[in-house]
Amino acid sequence: MKEYNFKKIDAFATEKSDGNPAGYILLDKLDDISESEMLQIAKELKGFVNEVGYVAKVGEREFDLRYYSSEREVDFCGHATIAILYDLIKSDNSLANIPTLTINTNKGILSVENRFKESDSVFIMSPKPQTKDTIINVGELANKLGIDKLKINTDLPISVINAGLSTLIVPITDLESILTIKANLDQLKEYCFSMEIDIIEVFTSNVREKINDYRTRVFAPTFGYIEDPATGSGNSAFGYYLINNNLWSTETLTIEQNGLIDNFNIVKLQKQIDENNNQRVCFGGGAITRIEGKYIINYMR
Repeated sequence: MKEYNFKKIDAFATEKSDGNPAGYILLDKLDDISESEMLQIAKELKGFVNEVGYVAKVGEREFDLRYYSSEREVDFCGHATIAILYDLIKSDNSLANIPTLTINTNKGILSVENRFKESDSVFIMSPKPQTKDTIINVGELANKLGIDKLKINTDLPISVINAGLSTLIVPITDLESILTIKANLDQLKEYCFSMEIDIIEVFTSNVREKINDYRTRVFAPTFGYIEDPATGSGNSAFGYYLINNNLWSTETLTIEQNGLIDNFNIVKLQKQIDENNNQRVCFGGGAITRIEGKYIINYMR
């Protein structure tokens, strides 16, 4: 039998929404748990959380991070990163006044800004973006999403950008259309694997509340579930898409995310110049701890 410190935390939650649930295992070092055990825990938690993050402190302000869904290891999980770093800063007094932390992930070394005092949030620098030239059949894509192909806005490009996860970004004409999408898990999973993408993010500039900038929805069938209700990596890819297409003119973007007209989650995006003078997208938000305790793995003799 093994036991680990465990929390269930909802990232990007608001007073009106539930956020995105993440499991969180705190370790002395990542070697304290095997890859098979990481996957086992994520499988056991399927339907309860979307991903599980495993974190270990390796320096005064530095952490190692890995992520698993019920299906496989996830190279980078934005909402789990928000959940974990928010909780670490909130619960560890030694981190409270440190302005910037560092995390080591499969997608590189990333910075974390501590904005607890200003806005009760943390901001994560997304991985360096990679674009992929992909030819998309609009009719086929519309069919897989369960939407009329005329509701895909062909005035804007469909693009594949990886800012942690390979993300197919699809413009939709209006809010009503984006809310009516009802994709089939198995069909969309097959489509994503055939296109060599991890997730699909649809968006529109038609929003429920005028103070916000965009509405998005993210479908993640390759990780074992149909929809991700609030994302860091997907919206970071979307941020790079907006930059590439000259659609981002403000300092901060506020994104409504999920398929509920009123009870949407909120994800913030900001631009930042990194140490190599490259423009990067940072995603930010807060989190709510729902459960705290021990996670026990039993082994059959």
